[in-house]
Amino acid sequence: MEYKVARGTTKFKYGMTDSNQLVEWLNEEKPIGVSFIGRSNAGKSSTINSLFGKNTAVTSKTPGRTRQVNIFSFQLEKEGKPVEDLPPFYLFDLPGYGHAKVSKDMSAQWAHLMDEFFRNCGDQNLMLNLQDARHPNQKADLVFRDYLAPFGHEAFLLFNKLDKLKTQKERAALNKLKPEIFKQHKWVSQIHFISALKGKGLPQLEDAIVNYLLLQNELNKQASM
Repeated sequence: MEYKVARGTTKFKYGMTDSNQLVEWLNEEKPIGVSFIGRSNAGKSSTINSLFGKNTAVTSKTPGRTRQVNIFSFQLEKEGKPVEDLPPFYLFDLPGYGHAKVSKDMSAQWAHLMDEFFRNCGDQNLMLNLQDARHPNQKADLVFRDYLAPFGHEAFLLFNKLDKLKTQKERAALNKLKPEIFKQHKWVSQIHFISALKGKGLPQLEDAIVNYLLLQNELNKQASM
């Protein structure tokens, strides 16, 4: 039977706004994990809750609410039971980008916090970049793409709110964009079309996340031999 995310094991650990504290923790812990980041109204919190448990991330009607790095630990399960011989993995809920109502001071704080996070989170942290399937490749998404690429992290691109595409023509048009998206996002290893609300595409995404975590754990075991 396949490994899954053990939703009942997800626990909030820290909410960090201090970059020095964040860097110190990252360097000490050297976490294996996944990081969610996206435009402020792309449905990041809903996606996290669908994958890791319904009360994991706080959803808000006010886009851009998350202004700190929220860190959670979680386990994997097999046959419905948490796997105890695997280490805890980490989920990072990162502040959204591209929200017009954020002040310049807060925007500068976000930029510094994110710089320190992406520089120090290590090479075993999978970046999950969310976009709104109805409005792919918005200016803020392209700016973030160009910002993140030089850090060299493995990344998946998630197009959420697939349920909002009401016609087959709209869905086909998005799917047709896939080759162009890979061309424009050379650092992206996988693209997933999902609906956090309806659950569409989430099992495949969860499998891909779990496979990444297991691979990183295996690499750590081999390195320690």
